[in-house]
Amino acid sequence: MDYFIIVVTTAAGLYFHWWLFRRIRQWSDRDLALSLADGDEPKRQYMLEQLARAREEGVRRKELPAWLEQAAVRYPDRNA
Repeated sequence: MDYFIIVVTTAAGLYFHWWLFRRIRQWSDRDLALSLADGDEPKRQYMLEQLARAREEGVRRKELPAWLEQAAVRYPDRNA
């Protein structure tokens, strides 16, 4: 019974750490996208859409900052 408890708590702890790691990565990616929006609400929505598009296209995490910066540059400025 002792081994069962050790295995279950270890598995639960590893799963929790994996889950937390994934959530922190998602939050940091979202924060990066929103930081490139410069507080402009339509651009914030656009950048979140671009983040979702990057995930769909399978953009690697190393390439994500540059990819999002290019997307921010391509943003159609509606005030001009």
